[in-house]
Amino acid sequence: MSSEQPSDNEESEEPRADVLREEDEEDSDEDRGSTRPSSPQAGRESAEKQGSSRLELAADGGTGSGCRGSSDSLFSWICNRTIRRGPFVDPARDHFRTMTRLYKSMSPATDSVNLTTQTHGAVFNLEYSPDGSVLTVACEQTEVLLFDPVSSRHIKTLVEAHEDCVNNIRFLDNRLFATCSDDTTIALWDLRKLNSKVCTLHGHASWVKNIEYDTHTRLLVTSGFDGNVITWDTNRFTEDGCPHKKFFHTRYLMRMRLTPDCSKMLISTSSGYLLILHDLDLTQSLEVGSYRILRARRAPLSTEGSSAGSRSGGSRHTIDSKTHPHREGLSPRNSLEVLTPEIPGERDRGNCITSLQLHPKGWATLLRCSSNMDDQEWTCVYEFQEGAPPRPPVSPRCSLRLTHYIEEANVGRGYIKELCFSPDGRLICSPYGYGVRLLAFDEHCAELTDCMPVRTALLREVRSIYSHSDVVLTSKFSPTHCQFASGCLSGRVALYQPHF
Repeated sequence: MSSEQPSDNEESEEPRADVLREEDEEDSDEDRGSTRPSSPQAGRESAEKQGSSRLELAADGGTGSGCRGSSDSLFSWICNRTIRRGPFVDPARDHFRTMTRLYKSMSPATDSVNLTTQTHGAVFNLEYSPDGSVLTVACEQTEVLLFDPVSSRHIKTLVEAHEDCVNNIRFLDNRLFATCSDDTTIALWDLRKLNSKVCTLHGHASWVKNIEYDTHTRLLVTSGFDGNVITWDTNRFTEDGCPHKKFFHTRYLMRMRLTPDCSKMLISTSSGYLLILHDLDLTQSLEVGSYRILRARRAPLSTEGSSAGSRSGGSRHTIDSKTHPHREGLSPRNSLEVLTPEIPGERDRGNCITSLQLHPKGWATLLRCSSNMDDQEWTCVYEFQEGAPPRPPVSPRCSLRLTHYIEEANVGRGYIKELCFSPDGRLICSPYGYGVRLLAFDEHCAELTDCMPVRTALLREVRSIYSHSDVVLTSKFSPTHCQFASGCLSGRVALYQPHF
């Protein structure tokens, strides 16, 4: 139960007075005050009776005047806690405070992963299985490592999993996972039979950097530095592979993500553009006729338009209606929006979007951006502006709004730092030099929707932990345990757990 006592105000007491008037309109303030229980224990028992509703609670003495008369009493505290929440305290309100305390006490486990012979090179990606029972590690030197995250025990090394750097790992379910590599291939693996691959997928012409999975259609979606986004039909895979087709193409592609409901695809580029495909349909390919769209200059806006564009998180580039018949309020499937996200301090300079993640509830996108000179980096959070009223043509509607940001340590230039959200979306784990730091939207680690700022705000630092001897490149929260992991350039993996 939270130790923070809510403030007493007239607005919060009005619902209680209304209930009392329904119970007995003729009761005076003195009469209602006389029904107050004789002890705090009596008030607690009254508040804990299930199904009694607010009428019963009020009849037992839960009056607004009683609460104001003894604000420091236990009964007064319980009264205010239950206002507009029924006779019971909302457990979610205390749950996240408990989790916040746990994460603030996180420390590297004493038995963090340290192999005696580190031949696997830098750690590029970490991925937990959906049930949290296995932690997989994508390594620079062609290997994939598997660990038990609870005991930190090394389970197995997939030697020569690929012929070049392993870049990304994605679980399709609790046993089947996919890996991608600079050798231009994707491999499917089964945890029950790790001695050989399930199959190898060929289709990309350059380094494959990203894997996503649509659970509705069972389509595997990959992206690479060849600029292609390819879909693979895992419903029909064999030892020789599975049917695939090119879904989308753009130059300077860096990362590609699907929203949790698979209704949108986001693509980041090294030229600072962010592409959003709305009303996503992976069964239909989207052809872009020319790269001139991405190379277009920022659309000139009027004074009113500039203000609206800033609130929206950047300017929007329109697409040729003949190629993409997109109109406000009448969007076809796979309608394309091209944005230049607003970056603090970089309004007049180019930037590169290196890392791209999505809020687990689909409310926002998380970007790690660097300047073109690679001398500054930022972590930025952009809220999805769904259902916003259309703006005048001079200021077209934009789907993103910059809500939070923070400047990052400029360490390890040239390497991509992969950040992540916690499973509940309240915390961000960001590589920070030789360690990581936990970031929140406010000092209480509240939900993004509960602390949405009117103006762009700074992310709050919850804790910084320095446990590596080299630059941290990737981080990941466990989906089931109060734990997260990080991997660095020298190949070490650190596991962080609450310290009691």
